[in-house]
Amino acid sequence: MAQTPLENLRLGIFAAVGTLLLLLAAYLIGNRQNMFGSTFAITAIFKNASGLQNGNNVRFAGINVGTVKKIDMINDTTIRVHMIIEEKMKQHIKKNAIATIGSDGLVGSMLINIVPRAGNTELINQGDQLQSYSKVATQDMINTLNTTNENAALLTADLLKVTKALNQGEGTLGRLLNDRTMANDLQQTITNLKFTSNHTNKTMIELNKIIENIDLEESAAGVLLSDTASAGKMRNIIGNLEDSSMEIKKMTQDLNTIIEGVKDGDGAISYLSKDSTLVNQLNRTMQNIEQGTERFNENMEALKHNFLTRGYFRKLEKEKKRD
Repeated sequence: MAQTPLENLRLGIFAAVGTLLLLLAAYLIGNRQNMFGSTFAITAIFKNASGLQNGNNVRFAGINVGTVKKIDMINDTTIRVHMIIEEKMKQHIKKNAIATIGSDGLVGSMLINIVPRAGNTELINQGDQLQSYSKVATQDMINTLNTTNENAALLTADLLKVTKALNQGEGTLGRLLNDRTMANDLQQTITNLKFTSNHTNKTMIELNKIIENIDLEESAAGVLLSDTASAGKMRNIIGNLEDSSMEIKKMTQDLNTIIEGVKDGDGAISYLSKDSTLVNQLNRTMQNIEQGTERFNENMEALKHNFLTRGYFRKLEKEKKRD
């Protein structure tokens, strides 16, 4: 069947429109892939491509400036990504910019974001390699969340067991929580500790006041505490007193021995000892000597407990223990 001129016209118009649409689509696709403009190539190295593919967009400050040309795997932890960038972006992208792999929205395709950084740095050139930052992959985040959820479930189960044991009064903490008598005792103990602490603070304050009121230059206590010469003299006096006490005691023992011998012997001394008057006088003399010895010992004991001299006696006792 022969075609009419009108049908031929329609066919020609359809073919022309189809050709124009095909050229327009090719131009748009080529313009999107930077096929019809001046470009330059740069690279970046990542540890994980995170689903990145050839043809994905490259953005700089949120603007599409290029595409991913090729992805090469150097080894199991190094992946080099080749990017094609528009020539006009050379005057904006610096060498200290950082490349990261992200996604276009929550469920969109993957892309590379070039993040500018502050500082005076040279502009990027053909073949330069950008610094990269590998973000945590979504799958890794999900795995981490799963592990965290499992640990939280185990922790919750353990907490339930502990809480149940505490409510039932098991263990030391359970007894403390459920035993009112023990709780009251602890409260009373804490109250006593607070009371003791307050009294101790008051005592320390009073002692500080007493020490502050001591005149180290004029008072006897100050002289004993600060004057080494006076302390030495005091030690000599106390030593002499102890020596005198020992000699008096020895003398008393010798006198008792002589008296016992006189009572059992003969001679003038024995005769004199039989005289009741002389004996009474000697007895009174011995009693006076013994009383004097006792008073001397009492004085020595008082000196040992006196606050001015007891430090010296304690020092002598420590030296005797060390010897």
